[in-house]
Amino acid sequence: MKYMIMMFGSQKDLTDIAGAWSSDEVKALHEFMSKWNNDLVESGEFVDAQGLSQPAHARRISLRDGSLVVTDGPYAETQEVLVGYTTVDCASYDRATEIAAQLANTPHPEGSDLGRDWYVDIRPCADSFEELEL
Repeated sequence: MKYMIMMFGSQKDLTDIAGAWSSDEVKALHEFMSKWNNDLVESGEFVDAQGLSQPAHARRISLRDGSLVVTDGPYAETQEVLVGYTTVDCASYDRATEIAAQLANTPHPEGSDLGRDWYVDIRPCADSFEELEL
């Protein structure tokens, strides 16, 4: 079964990483994520992973009275956004949870405060329309 592990952050988080973190702190984060991904490749559970660009590069598309409305990000009403994801193919939801839990040890500067608990979401991927459980 495939599971998507979704990582969330705010524009402030991304700005802090780019400006407030030292180069050693950023390097530690990159090394941690590389090892985490490589371990999944070696175990055969890795399917795909992508980091997403900053919310300032987002574009929301909607229709209002039949007309296209394009709103450029970031969106003031949105505190957290999807910043990246990893898809794994593993034996169980418990194993996907175990993999995701490793992200709780993601390096960050000592004493830094996100202003919230760090978390990731996991959702099973549906392979067919019938699996969507509508």
